[in-house]
Amino acid sequence: MKIKSALFIFCGWVALLFIGCKPEPETNNSRSRDEVQDSVLLNTVQRASMDYMWNGADPVSGMAYERIHLDNNYGYNDPKVITTGGSGFGIAGLVVAMERGFITRENGVERLQRIVDFLAKADRFHGVWPHWLKADGKVVPFSANDNGGDLVESSFLMEGLLIARQYMNPAVSDEKVVIDAINQLYQTMEFDWYRNNQNCLYWHWSPDKGWVMNMPIRGWNEALIVYVLAAASPTHTIPKEVYEQGWGVNNKPMAAFNQPLFWTHYSFIGLNPMTLKDQYATYKDVVIGHASAQYDYCVRNPKGYAGYGAQCWGLTAGYSPSGYSAHSINNDLGVITPTAALSSMPYTPVQSMAALRYFDSRKAQLWGDYGFYDGFSDSKNWCPPHYLAIDQLTIAPMIENYRSGLLWDLFMSCPEIQAGLTKLGFTY
Repeated sequence: MKIKSALFIFCGWVALLFIGCKPEPETNNSRSRDEVQDSVLLNTVQRASMDYMWNGADPVSGMAYERIHLDNNYGYNDPKVITTGGSGFGIAGLVVAMERGFITRENGVERLQRIVDFLAKADRFHGVWPHWLKADGKVVPFSANDNGGDLVESSFLMEGLLIARQYMNPAVSDEKVVIDAINQLYQTMEFDWYRNNQNCLYWHWSPDKGWVMNMPIRGWNEALIVYVLAAASPTHTIPKEVYEQGWGVNNKPMAAFNQPLFWTHYSFIGLNPMTLKDQYATYKDVVIGHASAQYDYCVRNPKGYAGYGAQCWGLTAGYSPSGYSAHSINNDLGVITPTAALSSMPYTPVQSMAALRYFDSRKAQLWGDYGFYDGFSDSKNWCPPHYLAIDQLTIAPMIENYRSGLLWDLFMSCPEIQAGLTKLGFTY
């Protein structure tokens, strides 16, 4: 009997070697299965969220709509308005889609060509696009006095375009056309005009309202990328003192952890915070600290909202039962916005993966054509089938930065960006 058992074990080892396998401890097998399952889940979420920019896009421009409501219940505004900033995140998502094989490279390049052709003809104000556009390229006023250039939204757009430019191959003729078009768009953005003759950049300018919006881009918020792109501009650059006397005024990023999490997402679709330092911050500490502080807050759940916990967290700007709101520790309305945790995956991978698995376990309630819906509230039994571009389209890029660092590597490889960061005193 012992001989037969030994022979059986020996034959089993031979069979395993023959098929190129070797036995592993059960714990390792379990870990491998978890990793495979997580990889499949990440692919699924990235693919669905970027589809907002693919099948859900405006057919003329190829760009993203501001919002998509699957129940067609809008109640306000034009449901077909095109967003510039959200489209910048979506363009970064197209790069992810090509790299992951969700779409072919040829189809991705064709879409990029359509986008840059549209942007070259669309309304611009000293080279800067408005917040919203129509499919014919005409401005849609964002508010009564905001009917001109929006420097922040346009910078999010250019961030995505530069990522795409770096992904293109100049030896391929169709891709070289896209590269040249993006260079032209960047070089004609008049960042220096948006100084308003001061040592600060201003958010808005309108041909008939002028500087009436009067919004200097100062302190710590989502707009660091604006100053980096401005300093990096080869044609309309700004000196370092504009950064220091504009952005640097009351700049306390480590004191802003009670703010919405999009502050740590939008500028960092391409700009890599993990190695970035300047006189104001070590940015790895800022982004990890912000995401961690909000995770801890939701776990503590001081307001006692239903559902909050270690697997269900994330507060950022998005829909609420009473309309759009910038959800945060300071403005907690009991609404979880999935993008907050999912787009923080490079900063809080364990906590964000736990949230992703939990959201996935509630797929029947939370999931639609373009991935997880914008927001839900268990306290109010509220979860409409609504999406916002600025939330949905950061998910695929930021998950990719967690998985491979691809978009960070591409953006940080731009020679202009490297020169701009050096000019402003960054190490990276």
